[in-house]
Amino acid sequence: MKTITIMDTTLCREDSTFAFKEKMEIMRQLERLNVDVIELPEIDNPKRDVLFVRTASTFVKHATISVAAGSSKESIEQAAAALSATANGRIRIELPVSPVGMEYTCHKKPDKMKEWIAAAVAAAKTHCGNVEFCAVDATRAEVEFLKEAIAVAVEAGATAVSVCDSTGEWMPDDFAAFVSSVAEGVSVPLAVRCNNKNGLAAAQAALAVRGAASGVKASVGGEDTPLETMAMILKNCGNSYGIESNIRQTQLHSTVKQVEWVSGNAKNAHAVIATGAADEEGIHLDANDDIAAVSAAVLTLGYDLSEDDTARVYEEFSRVAQKKTVTAKDLEAIVASTALQVPATYKLVNYVVNSGNVMTSSAQVTLERDGETMQGVCIGDGPIDAAFVAIDQIIGHHYELDDFQIQSVTQGKEAMGSALVKLRADGKLYAGNGISTDIIGASIRAYLNAVNKIVYEEA
Repeated sequence: MKTITIMDTTLCREDSTFAFKEKMEIMRQLERLNVDVIELPEIDNPKRDVLFVRTASTFVKHATISVAAGSSKESIEQAAAALSATANGRIRIELPVSPVGMEYTCHKKPDKMKEWIAAAVAAAKTHCGNVEFCAVDATRAEVEFLKEAIAVAVEAGATAVSVCDSTGEWMPDDFAAFVSSVAEGVSVPLAVRCNNKNGLAAAQAALAVRGAASGVKASVGGEDTPLETMAMILKNCGNSYGIESNIRQTQLHSTVKQVEWVSGNAKNAHAVIATGAADEEGIHLDANDDIAAVSAAVLTLGYDLSEDDTARVYEEFSRVAQKKTVTAKDLEAIVASTALQVPATYKLVNYVVNSGNVMTSSAQVTLERDGETMQGVCIGDGPIDAAFVAIDQIIGHHYELDDFQIQSVTQGKEAMGSALVKLRADGKLYAGNGISTDIIGASIRAYLNAVNKIVYEEA
């Protein structure tokens, strides 16, 4: 039986805006699922990203942690520094091999590109015994040059290689034949990364691993092969074709579901709270239910929360339950906006908003920080704008508002609203979610949630 290596790329998604704790939780879930490799993007902020990788190394024991590196000496050294405390570390050299990619991205001719690949792999090898060469646009390359580039990388010390279909336009059988051709004579494991824009990635990957490939790069969300789909193919079809994976199938659905709402919380509020089965759970809780009942309901929905997160969920549940019966959808939204959040530097105490069509909107907001209450009073272009300005006044800083969305979580006159706020600080987006039966309250909580993430990372 051929065991397929599953390499998760969820944290490399270009659309992600993960906070430190969100990334940690995703790493924990992937380790729990028993993926073989967890891939991380290139080091962007050395102080923050190196700390993240080193912290993750304390609990990621089974999976290999793979950090991308450019071809520069500095980026390779930063990747090595991040992996210094990791038992199973890998440096990933990702470079283009197509004529267009080499010419316009790297400004190099084929011969010079091969020299560059060899130098980058060799430099990474001096720091880490496990080095992967990734041909990021392999299906656009000339096949003979691609083979030469892979051979150069292996000769320089690469212990694994991967080829990527960045276009997602190849039919599965054509891609599998392409991979088999490229794999001839390659002495190290070869993995594939397939783009799912046309829904073909899982089929491409399945046929590739049935043939010459030994690994698949997959993700929860994003454009790569869907992780859950690939794992299910290997489970249901593996015996017939002699292939399997190390994924823990009994935990697959619940774990993927948790990663989805963590990543959705960072990207889009709708993705967090929308669940197909929520209404089918038959959950109806009220203010008389204790923390044990709420915890059991949360577990029914598939969320395995820590003791601290359970306490936060129950605190928010108690606030909402004073006004309405809490259903499965409500509870999903509470979990999404409350659990797995950074410690709240600023806490909302109360707010008073005045608004009308014949008066200027004003807001008085009271926050608490380290036991001290602080108050801001401001006017604005509408009640929500006034509340946001009042918060800025209290914290003494104005962050750029990149996105703001409001939507209903449930239906009826007691519907609970959800707000999404995205703030930009130092070029990075921070997403905050808030829920309430009052859309102004939901908006204020979402704004504070984003502010707290910024303050937490700056600290």
